[in-house]
Formats: sequence, C-alpha cells, structure tokens
Amino acid sequence: MSWMKHYQSHSITAREAANLIESGQNIVCGHACAAPESLTEALVQRAAELRAVNICHLIAMGNCAYLLPEFESAFRHNTMFCGCGSRPAVAEGRADFTPCFFNEVPSLFASGALPVDVALITVSEPDKAGNVSLGVSIDYTKQAAQSAKLVIAEVTPHMPRTHGQSFMHVSEIDYFVPTDRQIIEMQPPAIGDIEKAIGQNIARMINDGDCLQLGIGAIPDATLSFLDDKKDLGIHSEMISDGVMRLAEKGVITGRRKNLHSGKIVITFAMGTRGFYDWIDDNSSIQTFPVDYTNDPFIIAQNDNMVSINSCLAVDLSGQVAADSLDRRPFSGVGGQVDFVRGAKRSKGGRSIIAMPSTARHGTTSRIVATLAQGQAVTTSRNDVDHIVTEYGVASLHGKTMLQRAEALINIAHPDFRDELRQSVIEAYQLY
Repeated sequence: MSWMKHYQSHSITAREAANLIESGQNIVCGHACAAPESLTEALVQRAAELRAVNICHLIAMGNCAYLLPEFESAFRHNTMFCGCGSRPAVAEGRADFTPCFFNEVPSLFASGALPVDVALITVSEPDKAGNVSLGVSIDYTKQAAQSAKLVIAEVTPHMPRTHGQSFMHVSEIDYFVPTDRQIIEMQPPAIGDIEKAIGQNIARMINDGDCLQLGIGAIPDATLSFLDDKKDLGIHSEMISDGVMRLAEKGVITGRRKNLHSGKIVITFAMGTRGFYDWIDDNSSIQTFPVDYTNDPFIIAQNDNMVSINSCLAVDLSGQVAADSLDRRPFSGVGGQVDFVRGAKRSKGGRSIIAMPSTARHGTTSRIVATLAQGQAVTTSRNDVDHIVTEYGVASLHGKTMLQRAEALINIAHPDFRDELRQSVIEAYQLY
C-alpha cells in the first residue's frame, strides 16, 4: 500500500478520533502552540462517557476545556510546566504537577515511567514522499508519538514545515484528522521601562559571536531589541519567537561562529505570530531537534561563548534561584533553565544570566530576599548560579563568598528594600 492510500484510508473526523479514546488511558498531547485543539475539543464532548483519562503535557495553551472543574471526573491533567491554562487546576488539586528537567521528558515516555497509550499531535500536510512535519513542537512530542500505542495526528496546512529532525512518515501514524485549523499564535509581550532597563543591562554582557539561549517573555524580547549593533550572533535555544526573526533578517544573527551546527538556528519548539510561522516554514537555516538533544548540557557546551538568558521569581542572598514556584505552589516549571545554566557554564567562554525585575506586586515586594519563602522550591542552586540581573545592574556571583554575594545582590535590589536586606545580613552574620 502506498503512503497515499494509507493516509486516505486512515483519515477520520475529530469525533471519530475521540471515540477511539477509552477511560483510564494515558494521553500525551502535542506541546504549546502545537496543541491538537480539534482533537481535545472533540474529546471533551465525550466527557460524560469517560472517566479518569490522564492528559499529560507541558505548557497548556488554547481552549484547555478538559481542565474545567465540571470535567474533573472525566479528565486528570498532569503537567510538567504550569501555565495560565493549568495553574488554577493544579492549585485547586484538580490536576497534577510533575517536576522534571525539560531534557528528561522524552526519557520518561521511552522508559515507560510515564506510559503513553495515545499520542495526540499536530502536523503539517504530507509532502510528496509522505513525510509530515511536527513543525513548531518537536521537543518531547516526537518521542511521545514513538512510544504511544496509538498515534492520532491533526493535519493542518497552517503548520510550518521545519527542517532538522521534525519529520515523521505517515506510516508511523495510525489515524489522521485533516483540518483547516490555524495553529495557536503568541503575540509579542508588552515591554515596559523596567524590562527595557534589564534588556540593556543584559545586552552589555553580550559580545559579537556569542551563541544565545533565550527564554520567553518581555525580558528576552527586550534584550533582543538592544542587540542590533552586534555581529554574528548564534542561537542554540529550546525555543525562539519573533524577536529572533527580526535579528536574523537584519543579519545580526548568522551563526557563523558556532562550533556546532554552524550557520544554523537550533531549537526544539517555537511560539510566535503568523508572520513568524511563515518565516520558519521551509527555512533551512532553522534546524529543529528533540529536547533531549537541544537541552542536553553536554551538547549545549560544545558551542563556545554560550550565553543562557532566563528569568525567575526570586533570588535569596546566597544566590538560590526560585523560578517555578510561589511558596509551596507550582507557578511554572523548571523547563530548560537548569539545562542551559549548566551547559553555558561548561562552554568555553560561556556564562549564564538570570534576570528579573527587582520588585513584584506593583513594587510592594522585593524579589531579592534574605531567604526564600518556606516551601519555595530552588530551581537553580547557588552552586550553579552565575549572573543575576535587575533594572539596577548585574550581580556576578560565581566564585564569591556568601557575604560578597549578599553585597552584590543588595546593590541591584530596589533601593526601597536595601536597608532591610542589609539588616538581615548583619543579623545572620552577627556583624554588630
């Protein structure tokens, strides 16, 4: 049977696909902007018939109706990165959170530690050889499909075809649900004066030829806006968005000095606008790989002058970084922060940067604290931390004593909280 016959004979509707799901099964959904929304919406329509269907993925985007309280008995969500969609359900005990480094997620599926009965994914239309592309979500999605007993793919012409290791042959997929559905877009965040100041501070630390990893949000976008005067920057990152497109088109990002995948932008997933998706479509300068490759610290370290740029929620005076929880409550997830902090530190000339506004809650709370809140998880340890950046400057902590760290961090805290922080140091070290 040719691939075309397989594709045509196994094409079904979203409702028919949802009817293949049984109570108690473990479902893994495609990640972030590649969420298979037609499939999950059809699944929710069967909620009255289902019990204890486990739905696992990282960032939940789109409709996410299976997370609503009224469907609690039908669906149980397990996330490794709380986002706006899943955070309320986790906080209310209707969903679960599994701490995990991003690079290790595929191994959980491959080993059976998190078994996969059904993978629901989103792919491009097949090419003339019968290959579809996972497009904007290779990350753990490819391994989920390889580990699943049943693979159902939502097929849309709006999924960009990305190069690298994003391809699957139609023979690897059990059923296809053709749609004309747009994939989820993420609009650029608003960038305020504080984010601009932080971006400028970070930009001063970046040199021509550096290879960058950037997280998501206003601070990474602000940083990119101040890099127009740099030359031959490279990208090896878990994700990119519109800001990278602008600098690549401007000739600032070329990747010419990269040791690994020279001249290529290396990522595992992407989030952005429709114009950004059109740019990455069939763009051979962008290479996509599974997350256990892109986020492997030993792979990351092969690029000289690797600079990781991430954000956090709080830092204590010893340098412990909390990026994924507030008090005892999961707020986001570890993601790739530690993967890239460690990879950058192993890189020749590499360095890691963790940035945040100096305050939270409209300026009423300092993000630099004497000690982290009781129960707040440490994301990046004080042994791994390198540079902390706020709108007030840079604190370089690697190799510094506890007192030197405290002093450096107090100097970049908001002025309203510096005296209080100094007093905590005096009391802790009995410096009377």
